[in-house]
Amino acid sequence: MSEPSKAAVAAATAFVAAHGKSARAVVENIGRAGVRVVLVGDDGALGDVIVPDVATGEALVAKVEGLDGKEWDRETIAATKIGPEHRRKMAGPRARG
Repeated sequence: MSEPSKAAVAAATAFVAAHGKSARAVVENIGRAGVRVVLVGDDGALGDVIVPDVATGEALVAKVEGLDGKEWDRETIAATKIGPEHRRKMAGPRARG
């Protein structure tokens, strides 16, 4: 396993602390850019951390207290709460007008 950077650990730890003291983490390969560790807080908030590879993503999940490795299953999807601000951000600049 690769060791996650201090910045990645700090970001994931801060997310967990801010969104309910535990969070789901889905490790997704995004191609050349690396791997996205999608975080879903107990309150439904979404966040992410980008790491170089799957092994580093899995090591991040193992290292951060309160993170629970998951897949995009029914419970994880149902736990997400995407608000209007996040929807605008995902829509891109053309949607913002």
